[in-house]
Formats: sequence, structure tokens, C-alpha cells
Amino acid sequence: MVRLHLVLDIAGVIATNLSPVYWQELAEYAGCSAQELKKKFNQEIRQSFWSGETAVADYELWLAREYPALEKYDLPHLIHKHLKLLPAAELLPQWSDIADIHLLSNHRTEWVTELIRPLKPYVTSMHISDKTGFCKPDLQAFDQLHRQLGGSRQIIYVDDQEKNLVPAKELGWTAVLADSEGQWTERVSYLLKTFNIRNRW
Repeated sequence: MVRLHLVLDIAGVIATNLSPVYWQELAEYAGCSAQELKKKFNQEIRQSFWSGETAVADYELWLAREYPALEKYDLPHLIHKHLKLLPAAELLPQWSDIADIHLLSNHRTEWVTELIRPLKPYVTSMHISDKTGFCKPDLQAFDQLHRQLGGSRQIIYVDDQEKNLVPAKELGWTAVLADSEGQWTERVSYLLKTFNIRNRW
């Protein structure tokens, strides 16, 4: 029987998304607007930070340099304050009975390692951007995993951003948009059951 693959983003899917609450609180400490801070981050450091070229310590130094008021705040604590598992994470044990689960996320390993530790028994592989060097929606971030899975067509992918679903669809993956209410979990459970029944024949 062909093994199914369920590929999940982390932020906004099985864990809280840092945006916008984290940026709003950080901006309050920095004395600027969240829009200004996020725009500056995107323009100057986003790509190198999520791809692992820029270390977390250097990101914190960048923040302190651009916004001196942030020097006195515990930035790591602020990150972990806003990172929590979502209810969808509780479904991984039952989903793992049907499919191999893979995490594909633009994130920092330092920030998510402890967060997802309870889920590790149900996760087949992790592909975090700071380790792979590729950030979504870059097709290479998806193609790297696609090749590791042998070009399988039995892949369901979940992300909370429409732009990240586009390259997944190009590779033939079944893409599911994660809504903030968590109703996407019903869709995934249905797809897994359907694929599983189909593969039995």
C-alpha cells in the first residue's frame, strides 16, 4: 500500500503565528508602529534570517541597533511568550496512523524545538528554513522535500498563507488553506480517510 504524506506548516497551522501580536508588542517596546518594524525587517533581514544566514543573536543585535529601546527587553522571552501549540496539534497522533507527517516551515529551529517536542513521536521529518536554506514560497523549499519523498503524488499540504500553496500545487500536492478557526482540520481528516480507502483497492 502506498504511504500517504501530510506536510504541515508550523506557524498558523499547529502553532500560533508570531504575526501580528508579536510585532505589535515588539513595536510598542521599540517606540514605533508594527507596520514600520515589520516592513524594515522584511526589507533588511527577513530573507537572510529565515534562511539561516543570519543568526538569532545577530537578529537581536539588529533590533537593538535599529531600535535602541529594545536593548533592555528580554527578546527570547517575548518570542516564546507568543509561541503556543494550537488545538490542531492534538490531531497529529491520529493522523500519523494514516500518513507520514512532515513539518515544512519558515522558522527558527531555536524557537520551535521545545515547542514541538511533544509532537516528535508523530513527525517523520522536519524541514525548517534556517536549516534547509530555502524560504517559502520559493519552489526550492518544496522541491527539496518533494524529491526526498520520491516525487510522490500522495501529498497533502497545509499552510495558512495562500502564496505558499501555489508552489505546492505546481508539484501536484493537494493544498489546504488553514483558516484561523481551525475548520481545515476536518478537511484534512476527510482527505486522509479518502486517500487511505483509495489506496486499499
